[in-house]
Amino acid sequence: MTGSLFIITAASGTGKTSLVKQLLATTNDLTVSISHTTRHPRAGEIDGQHYHFTTVDDFTKAVGDDKFLEHAKVFGNYYGTSQQSVRAQLNAGVDVILEIDWQGALQVKKIFAEAIMIFILPPSVATLRQRLSTRATDSIDVIEQRLAGSVNEMSQYVHADYVVINDNFEVALTELKAIIIADRQTLKRQQQRYHRTITNLLSGESTQS
Repeated sequence: MTGSLFIITAASGTGKTSLVKQLLATTNDLTVSISHTTRHPRAGEIDGQHYHFTTVDDFTKAVGDDKFLEHAKVFGNYYGTSQQSVRAQLNAGVDVILEIDWQGALQVKKIFAEAIMIFILPPSVATLRQRLSTRATDSIDVIEQRLAGSVNEMSQYVHADYVVINDNFEVALTELKAIIIADRQTLKRQQQRYHRTITNLLSGESTQS
């Protein structure tokens, strides 16, 4: 059975990473694709766990070799998703989450038209500013830069299949889970998962001994 590809995107500071982390911790057969990036690791980040940290030269070479499903330059740093890794996980029947920006999301949708794009929005600009300010990982200049670009980022929600407002964390998490669960009950997924059961039902064959 082939897995489904979920794209979760949002403006910086919307709580996307925290939601995805908890979603993974509470949902079976679901994984997140680890992106490659040229930015320097933040405190506590581990290479291969949070990101695959790489050099600009190596990243550029990988782009030329068509190794990325999507790639983009965000706030002066490059980010990319390994095409080989994602396809291998999907072929193994695992549902995969891409936690990427809207530019990368649209690139992926051109290749995987069936990918499900989920856009997370904050309840207000004031909340977004507060979340960015309390991170304590970025300078004031970086925070202002991210805020300045957030309106353009959030305007891209119109390309999504689903929109989740992250006002209350638990509510937003429940809504994300609902999207995953609903996809797993679609005709296509159920036909793959229960092929033998459906065949027996339609043939009138009894499974009792």
